[in-house]
Amino acid sequence: MSERDLDAELAALHARLRDDMRSRFQRDLPLDELLGDRWERARSLGFGERASIYASAYVYGDVKVGEGTWIGPWVLLDGSGGLTIGAGCDISAGVQIYSHDTVERVLSEGRREVAHAPVMVEDHCHVGAAAVILRGVTIGHHSVVGAAALVNRDVPPLTIVAGLPARPIGRVELDGTGGVTLRYD
Repeated sequence: MSERDLDAELAALHARLRDDMRSRFQRDLPLDELLGDRWERARSLGFGERASIYASAYVYGDVKVGEGTWIGPWVLLDGSGGLTIGAGCDISAGVQIYSHDTVERVLSEGRREVAHAPVMVEDHCHVGAAAVILRGVTIGHHSVVGAAALVNRDVPPLTIVAGLPARPIGRVELDGTGGVTLRYD
């Protein structure tokens, strides 16, 4: 098969996959996302049942993800110091979660080691687009991290945080029947 024939076949495959995605889900995705299976990738990484992770997401080190968690496009999961994300979470597009940093190593001109500390995102948390979570942080269950927030300290359960650095701006109230109320301060 010639290179030209292969190009034509690939273009035809891309068109078929793109058209199918548009008709079924009203989405247009890059070719690598159309070729891959987000749920299969999650299974291959040892994530929980029904978890999914986009092809564009980066995964480093020891990362554990619970069942039913959705990892969006362009996410970075750094598990070099250990990272656990619970069940039923949404980790939105562009989120970066770090379990290490090199600040002291650089400032000490290499005399200090890279700092590592585990990160925990407990069950049923929503992490908004482009948020950054730094090493050593725990996000308590049923919490919301606002888009573009910088989380550098623990977030208690049932808390809404936002900003740079992230600060509590409200709380999550659950009524026991599936009802959710977001109360803002």
